[in-house]
Amino acid sequence: MDDGTLDDVDRAILYALQADARNASSADIADRAGISDSAVRKRIQRLESDGVVKGYSADVDYDESGYPLRMLLFCTASIPERGDLIEDILDIDGVVSVQELVTGEQNLLVTAVGRSDDDITPVAQALLDMGLTVADEVLVRSHETTPFGRFDTNGANEE
Repeated sequence: MDDGTLDDVDRAILYALQADARNASSADIADRAGISDSAVRKRIQRLESDGVVKGYSADVDYDESGYPLRMLLFCTASIPERGDLIEDILDIDGVVSVQELVTGEQNLLVTAVGRSDDDITPVAQALLDMGLTVADEVLVRSHETTPFGRFDTNGANEE
């Protein structure tokens, strides 16, 4: 966005895309946002080109797909290197996400999935081989997400 702000129409579009991008038609979003479906399509294209919408992906249930272990690995990297390591960490087999943390001693949060400990252990070893310190490992039982409520212009989540 040129000035970094979103209006109510942009927020309604983002909420609908977060809730169910696969099944959210421009006509459905248009009804919700109070504009034409062609205007919705143009807005989505602009949100994509401006980098607000970075892409679309499947929400995979790893447990149902045969990978019941989800492990969070809290790592410490040197501050100058941590951002540069993210792509290499994502290349490790089993890693599904990396988050750069800006507070606390641990500054990278790596999420890995696997069938057993034998799948997760090589991930931790690869992180150690990269020079990272693995400070903590947490096994996750469940993981749920929801669309950001402040994008819901028709809901009660507004300020």
